[in-house]
Amino acid sequence: MTGAEGTATSRPTEAGRSWRESLAIYAHRRVIGMAFLGFSAGLPFLLVFSTFHFWLARAGYTPDTIATMSLIGLTYSIKFLWSPFVDRLPIPILTRVMGRRRSWMLLAMIGIGLGLLGLSMTDPKTQLTLMVYLALLVAFSSATQDVALDAYRIEAVERFYQAAMAASYQFGYRVALFFAGAVALYLAGKFSWPFAYLCMAALTLVGIVTVLVIREPTVTRDSTAYLREERVLAFISRSRKMNRYLREVFAWVIGAVVCPFVDFAVRLGWLAIAVLLFVAVFRISDVMMQSMTSKVYVDLGFSEGEVAVVVKTFGIFMTLAGAFLGGLLVARHGIRTPLILAACMIAGTNLFFAWLAIAGHSVPVLAITICADNITGGLAGTVFIAYLSGLTSSNYTATQYALFSSLMTLPGKLLGSQSGKLAYWLGLEVDSVTNATLNPEAYSNFFIFVSCAGIPSILLAVYLFWRTKREG
Repeated sequence: MTGAEGTATSRPTEAGRSWRESLAIYAHRRVIGMAFLGFSAGLPFLLVFSTFHFWLARAGYTPDTIATMSLIGLTYSIKFLWSPFVDRLPIPILTRVMGRRRSWMLLAMIGIGLGLLGLSMTDPKTQLTLMVYLALLVAFSSATQDVALDAYRIEAVERFYQAAMAASYQFGYRVALFFAGAVALYLAGKFSWPFAYLCMAALTLVGIVTVLVIREPTVTRDSTAYLREERVLAFISRSRKMNRYLREVFAWVIGAVVCPFVDFAVRLGWLAIAVLLFVAVFRISDVMMQSMTSKVYVDLGFSEGEVAVVVKTFGIFMTLAGAFLGGLLVARHGIRTPLILAACMIAGTNLFFAWLAIAGHSVPVLAITICADNITGGLAGTVFIAYLSGLTSSNYTATQYALFSSLMTLPGKLLGSQSGKLAYWLGLEVDSVTNATLNPEAYSNFFIFVSCAGIPSILLAVYLFWRTKREG
C-alpha cells in the first residue's frame, strides 16, 4: 500500500537513520526517473508566470496589469475541481494501452506543447487576448499533468522513498525552470520572444519520451476506505426513486468526489481542520511576492543578462542544493522538524528582497537575496511535497493530493493578483503617462508585509509538531 498510512499523526519511521542510509535513497531507479518527469512539470510554469510577466513588462504593461495576469496561475490552485476525472475517468484507447496515470500525463503534455507553440506565434502589443487564452491552455494542461504526475509519484514507491522522490522531482523541476527562465530570457534577448517560446515548445518532448518509457505503478487499495465507499455506492444503487442513468452518474460523483474528502476527514478527525489551514498558509508569503519580482528587477535596472545569470542560473543551483538538503533532512530526522524550519525560512527570506529594494541596482545584493530565497524554496518544496504525499490515501491519491496542492497556492494566488494594488497602497508611485516606477525603493514595504504574512504558517507548524509529538 502506498500513501494510505501517511497521516499527519503517524510517527516518521525515517527518523534516526544514518546519513549514509539517507543518501542511498537517491539511487532508486524510480527516484532517478522522477527527475525527467519533474522537468516536464517545471517547464511550463515560468512560461505562463514570471517569464511571461517579463515579456509583458518589456512590452510596456503596468504592474497592476501584470499582477492581474497572475490569475492565469489560478488553474494550478483549482485543479482539484477536475482531479476526480483524472483519478477515475479513462481516456479512450490511451488508458487501455498506457495505464491510468501515464495516459493522462501524455495528453496533458501534448496540450502544453501546443499552447507554447501558439504563444510563439503571438505579439503581446496587438494580441494580448489571444496570448491569455493560449497561456490558459498551457496552465490548464500543466495543472492536469501535475494531478496525474503527483499521483504517479506517490503510488510508484513506498513511503520511505517519498522525500527522495520529492527531491528528484524538484531537481528536474528546477532544471526546467532554468530553461524556462535563464535560457528563455537569453534567447529572447539574443533573438526574439517568439523564438524563445518556440524552443520551449520543443522541450516538451522530454516529458513525452519519458512517459512512454516508464511503467505504470501497481497500487493496493486501502481496504477500509474501499469498504466504506462500496457501502455508500450500494445504498445509492438500491434507490428506486431515481432514474437509472441519473443514479449511475450520482454514484460515480459520490465515489470520485465526495468519498476522497470523507476519507481524509475520517482518518484525521478534528485535526484535519488544522492540517488544511496549515496547507493553505504554508507558502502564502512566497506565492504572494512571486508575481512582483520580475517587475522589481526591471524597475531596479537589472538587465535580461543579469537576471539570467543571477536569478535564473545561479538561483537554480541554490534551489537544487536546497532540494537535496531537504530530502536528506526528512530522511534523517523525519518530517516534523524540517517542516517548522521551512516555514520559518519562507517568511524570513522575503526580508532579503526588502533589502534589495533599498539597495537598488546591486548585483552582489541580488546574488545574496537569490541564494537565500532559492535555497529556502528548494528545501521547503521537498519537505512540503513529502508532507503532502504522506497525507494521501492510496484509494484517492490524485484527488486528495490535488486538493492539498491546490489549497497550498490558492490563497497566495488570490492575494498575489492584487499585489500591484497592495504595492501602491504601501507607497509605490508610478508615472501615469510613461508607467515608469518613480520610487522602486518603496517595494521594500511590500516585501516586509508579505514576510509577516508567513507568521501563521510558523505557528501552525509548531502546533502540529506539538500534537503529533504528544500523540506519539
